[in-house]
Amino acid sequence: MSAPFETRIRDSFARQSMMQTLGATLTGIAEGRVEITAPILEGSRQQQGVAHAGLTFAIGDSAAGYSALTLIPEGMEVMTTEMKINLLAPGAGDTLVARGRVIKPGRRLMVVQSDIFAVTDGAERHIAMMVGTMIPVDL
Repeated sequence: MSAPFETRIRDSFARQSMMQTLGATLTGIAEGRVEITAPILEGSRQQQGVAHAGLTFAIGDSAAGYSALTLIPEGMEVMTTEMKINLLAPGAGDTLVARGRVIKPGRRLMVVQSDIFAVTDGAERHIAMMVGTMIPVDL
């Protein structure tokens, strides 16, 4: 049985054309947590052949935002108010996995975090961490 917010998260994600362009998929949804996986496509690599930081940031931001969305009432959305990224290692691999979670829920601001991993043959390497804030907004 799915959580009450799962359909809402999946429907919202399906409307994100950026995630579609990147080939990203939702691979995990739980209260306060979301996982997004994206292939490292030829069009999302930088000049040295590894995942572009833009791909890393995009899926990390979305994973963090959707983790916040799992905790707010129906009829509201979230938007990023700020997001910091620390790039820890090159994004060398087949796919990237972003695991977002809520650190501190709030009515006005929600503190969120994402950890992003490059995956090769099932082995994960931590390549980035992000921390930021989301703001709940009325639709």
